[in-house]
Amino acid sequence: MLTTLQKLTAQAIVNVFETGSPSGDYANITVAPGDPGHLTYGRSQTTLSSGNLARLIACYCDAPSASCSTGLRAFLPRLEARDVTLDFDAGLHSLLHDAAGDGAMRSIQDDFFDRAYWLPAVRAAESLAVECALGTAVVYDSFIHGAWARLRDATLARLGLPAVGGSPSSTGPASPGEHAWICEYLALRRDWLANHPNPLLRHAVYRMDTFLTLTGAANWDLTLPIEARGVCISEATVTRRGDNSPSISGFPIQSIRVQTG
Repeated sequence: MLTTLQKLTAQAIVNVFETGSPSGDYANITVAPGDPGHLTYGRSQTTLSSGNLARLIACYCDAPSASCSTGLRAFLPRLEARDVTLDFDAGLHSLLHDAAGDGAMRSIQDDFFDRAYWLPAVRAAESLAVECALGTAVVYDSFIHGAWARLRDATLARLGLPAVGGSPSSTGPASPGEHAWICEYLALRRDWLANHPNPLLRHAVYRMDTFLTLTGAANWDLTLPIEARGVCISEATVTRRGDNSPSISGFPIQSIRVQTG
């Protein structure tokens, strides 16, 4: 079982991939050309085309203290219909940006990303006897970025299930089989991304390179500090919530989704 610090560290790594900030950017709105997810929003970027953006906004509108609920509620039918014209709707974008300044929205985003992505990722990892912090972070990244099942199945076809033994956990060494399985998964996913027919997806290999650097350093417990895409992740940064730190300049922050999510 992961510690709270390990969970926050895993989420911080993915937040850097998505928004450039270990804390995430609750106001981040992105429309990447060619992205099947279409409009993405929030701390770890949920998408219009998956229906999860509609679910997030519905949760916010139901919060008694939500300060921007009236305006956003008017957009719910179009969000639920996954209307892609919302990609460029300035009125919606303005409301989403303003709502991110509301403490209720930040709390709801934290809860939403836990329920919709983190907890399913933890369950998926545990079903394979992947329990180390780094392995769980890898699975979580794939739930956020997409195509977890596809690359999981490719790894299973090559290696089978990770070897069970030694009670892999944050308080003891994981089994060698678990480590080998994660390394193979990362290699297969990196190769798949690097050779993807969508040229935008090829840039996402940095995600796998970050994790491969951590496996090379045998940092299976996600011991801090960690560097992810040039950003230093420390205990101070992962325990500071709701900080919309400036995004990294010089390259796109959020990579295109490999499947909607």
